[in-house]
Amino acid sequence: MTLPQKKLREVVFQMLYSSDLGLAESKDINDLLMKELEISKKNITLAQERYDDLKNDLSEIDNLITQTSHSYAFNRIHRVEKNVLRLGVYELLFDEEIPPKVAIAEAMRLARKFSSPESANFVNAILDALFQESVGETANEEVLKQSSEALKETEKLAEEAIQQQKDD
Repeated sequence: MTLPQKKLREVVFQMLYSSDLGLAESKDINDLLMKELEISKKNITLAQERYDDLKNDLSEIDNLITQTSHSYAFNRIHRVEKNVLRLGVYELLFDEEIPPKVAIAEAMRLARKFSSPESANFVNAILDALFQESVGETANEEVLKQSSEALKETEKLAEEAIQQQKDD
């Protein structure tokens, strides 16, 4: 049975995230994903193909994210958001079968599921800016700045909560 696109997208995201962590070989990750997500070898192979296609364009994708995220440095973007963005940019600009609105909406869904609402807004702002530029329009820099500021505020609150726990 073929996986629904949403599930396949989540598997590809988890492959990207695992690769970014660099803690295991892809075969081990694939075996784990097959077991934990109860998916077939055929579906893992399909996800691996999409992952491999994305990895071939990774430096260009990272460069696009870096150029678009002016007020939030690429190396500061957390792994979850970074890999959601990578997948979103790939689907938005490199996979002609996925409509742009679907690519953006699905990236936001992944960010909400695996991170936070603020992350989803940040992902939306970056992908929307890239889409606007791809069709020859100018991105709204204020939206990008606001989403970056909201993400920074969330980080600050998380750091304060961690410090509070340490102090208690």
